[in-house]
Amino acid sequence: MTGVFPTVAIYLLAAIAEIAGCFAFWAWLRLGRSAWWLVPGVLSLVAFAWLLTQVDAAAAGRAYAAYGGIYIACSLGWLWAVEGLRPDRWDVAGAAICLAGAALILLGPRG
Repeated sequence: MTGVFPTVAIYLLAAIAEIAGCFAFWAWLRLGRSAWWLVPGVLSLVAFAWLLTQVDAAAAGRAYAAYGGIYIACSLGWLWAVEGLRPDRWDVAGAAICLAGAALILLGPRG
């Protein structure tokens, strides 16, 4: 897959997979849920790692760095959609800065 839109789609899917997988561990350790939460959690983390390998990037570090901004924004979406806490203006401003950084990493001229 090449291009910005497929890359962003992969990053969004990877973020959802990573957040869901980590939340399964959070639910088990912090919320007292059953250890069975770990099974889909681990599978979700495996899917996350696989998805990041699908990004069209010459270097893993650059792919991971750009992903970081997407992850931050998606984490705030999770906060709102799953945990029921609406992000405040500082959350939104921070996520916007991170997304701008991710865009710069993804779209900056190389060479």
